[in-house]
Amino acid sequence: MASPMSASRFLDALRDEGLTVVEVGDWRTHNRNHKGPWGPVHGVMIHHTVTRGTSNTVRICRDGHSGLPGPLCHGVIAKDGTVHLVGYGRANHAGLGDDEVLRAVIAEKRLPRDDEATTDGNRHFYGFECENLGDGEDPWPKVQLDAIAKAAAAVCRVHGWTHRSVIGHLEWQPGKVDPRGFTMASMRGRIADRLR
Repeated sequence: MASPMSASRFLDALRDEGLTVVEVGDWRTHNRNHKGPWGPVHGVMIHHTVTRGTSNTVRICRDGHSGLPGPLCHGVIAKDGTVHLVGYGRANHAGLGDDEVLRAVIAEKRLPRDDEATTDGNRHFYGFECENLGDGEDPWPKVQLDAIAKAAAAVCRVHGWTHRSVIGHLEWQPGKVDPRGFTMASMRGRIADRLR
C-alpha cells in the first residue's frame, strides 16, 4: 500500500528524471478529492488525448468538458516532451476498470485481459495524458516517447515500483484504445531501461 507522494515530491521527481515541467495555475490543489479518496496508489496510467495543439490540450485536461470535469490527469505530456502539471490528487482519468488488472499491477505480474469495469481507477493511479490524436497516424516524436518513459519512471522510482506498475488505459478499461500508436510493452521496455 503506497500513499500518494506530496505535490512537491512529485514535481521534484519529474525534474530529477530530467524533464522540463510547467506548473499550470493551482495544480497542487486542483483535484476531485471531494468525490472520493485518492490512494492508496498502485501505478501509473498512460493515455492519449485525442486533441491537437498543446495549449488547447492543456486547457481541456485542466478544466475538463461538459461531460467530465477536470482535472483529467495529473500531467499532460506535450509533443515536445514538456510535462504540464494540471492537477494533483484524485483526477478523472482512469474511470472504472478491472479488479484483476489492479491485482496484477499491485503484484507486478503479467496483466490479464480487462473484461469488466467494477473498480475505481481514479483512486489508485497517477495519470498522464499525452498529446496525440489517437488515430494511429498522428506521430509520436521520440522526445515525447522519452518523456512518457521518464515521467512514469520518476513515479515508479519514488514508490519503488518496477515497469510493471505502468499500464495503458486500454489495459484497464474495456473498450478503451489509448494510447494508440505505440505498444505498452515497448513503453514498459523503455521504462525498465531507465530504472536499471
